[in-house]
Amino acid sequence: MKLNVKAMALACGLIWGIALFSLSWWIIAFDGAREQVTSLVGSVYLGYSVTPAGSFVGLLWGFFDGLIGGAIFAWLYNLIVGRAASGKS
Repeated sequence: MKLNVKAMALACGLIWGIALFSLSWWIIAFDGAREQVTSLVGSVYLGYSVTPAGSFVGLLWGFFDGLIGGAIFAWLYNLIVGRAASGKS
């Protein structure tokens, strides 16, 4: 069974973007927003910080990162499944 690359990319993008957005607000709610907090995520995604504005930057970065990652994963999966199916015939 092959994966739909567009659907997988969109699903991964939405999940990763919303997860990063939710994580930001979880930290803000329980620890408070701090502009100076440098996080591992902030070192990967330019402009991200644990602030309300930074959570929207993280949402965008997470969406596009998940979109690309999901597309690559689905493409590789389809490639491997296709070769395995043609080898068994």
